[in-house]
Amino acid sequence: MNTVDTALQALTDLTPGPQQVLADAVAGLSSTPRYLPSKYFYDAAGSRLFEEITRTREYYPTRTELALLQDRLPEIADRVGPGLHVVELGSGSGRKTALLLAALQDPVAYTPIEISRAALLASIGHLAPALPQVEMLPVCADFTRPVQLPQPARPAQRRLVFFPGSTLGNFTDDEAVTLLRAMRQTMGEDGLALVGIDLHKDPALIEAAYNDAAGVTAAFTLNLLARLNREVGSDFDLQAFAHRARYDTTRLRIETDLVSLREQQVRLGEHTFAFKAGDPIRVEYSHKYTDARFDALLAQAGLQVAGAWNADAPAFGLRLLQAA
Repeated sequence: MNTVDTALQALTDLTPGPQQVLADAVAGLSSTPRYLPSKYFYDAAGSRLFEEITRTREYYPTRTELALLQDRLPEIADRVGPGLHVVELGSGSGRKTALLLAALQDPVAYTPIEISRAALLASIGHLAPALPQVEMLPVCADFTRPVQLPQPARPAQRRLVFFPGSTLGNFTDDEAVTLLRAMRQTMGEDGLALVGIDLHKDPALIEAAYNDAAGVTAAFTLNLLARLNREVGSDFDLQAFAHRARYDTTRLRIETDLVSLREQQVRLGEHTFAFKAGDPIRVEYSHKYTDARFDALLAQAGLQVAGAWNADAPAFGLRLLQAA
């Protein structure tokens, strides 16, 4: 049996089912203001579209973080030490993970926790053959909820939680603190976390990254409605909603909405929701950080910075975290 087959046999599948997706969507559209959970962007089509986004001219975070990792990983590997069980929250394509695992000293196991089964299987399919010495223990689940981690066959020295891509910025401050507290628990008292954070910079540069000229981000956002139509039987008219992403310079965050273009009604299960022209559905935040703001979140979660590395143009950071 090859390494990919072995990894797939070890897969823990906790993918949210249609009833959970429907319940979350109904709860969001019943709220004031209305929202839809951004975690549901990442079905197979959404994951492919996001990979396209990362390659657009305007979207700087992925290429900036990749370059920063390539430059700083030897130093990071020395800081975190050997024999790690790496736990990644939201594995995506695995490009950054491949760099990390190759740089570490004798990593014992790798557990990606990814809500998109398609993205998870693609990532493992790429990583397992390249790193046969690393035990692959994938988990298909929502990483924002408690997950029982699989135990590696070979004992690890400690855990390293890997959370790249500035994904932390997709959560409100309260949600981010909750997630950081859960991360601290996953790490354990002697564990570490390596987190990517997008830093505050020229608002025009930030806003362009979420409004690419080719319209890939708009297609990605609207795919959320297509997924709901397919999986829970809603009747969103994708031609009747438009993508809108604006940078709030007070809150230091991109606010992404799907905006109704006309008066309409949308059905989800037994529920019907009325929209006027201009009514928004909030689908994502993308917070940008200063060091002071990020440190304040860490303090609430019982964490502190153990190492910091920055790219300057455009500004982006990697932070190594430990228990305070």
